[in-house]
Amino acid sequence: QVQLVESGGGLVQAGGSLRLSCAASGYIFSNSAMGWYRQTPGKQRELVATITSGGNTNYADSVKGRFTISRDNAKNSLFLQMNSLKPEDTAVYYCRTIVNGRIYWGLGTQVTVSS
Repeated sequence: QVQLVESGGGLVQAGGSLRLSCAASGYIFSNSAMGWYRQTPGKQRELVATITSGGNTNYADSVKGRFTISRDNAKNSLFLQMNSLKPEDTAVYYCRTIVNGRIYWGLGTQVTVSS
């Protein structure tokens, strides 16, 4: 079955960097668009960045110029390089894909940015 497993979260000071990874299995990764989303308590999950199967990317305005989404189809992996982190980037970050019309999420990884 489809599985998405995020890793790489942690505690970092403002201005620092983190690199998130998402390991995918159970489907043809290279055929699917992928996305990173984030959620804080009491708020709806929001889009951070997406990447198509062809490598086209899209970013939320709040992260443009600071975050970079990428994928390695040979390793069935999705990445999110996060630079110049801000306290408002603190959230649980989730990996997402859609396979055969069904949405799949990972369990998430916590990112905490201290001021």
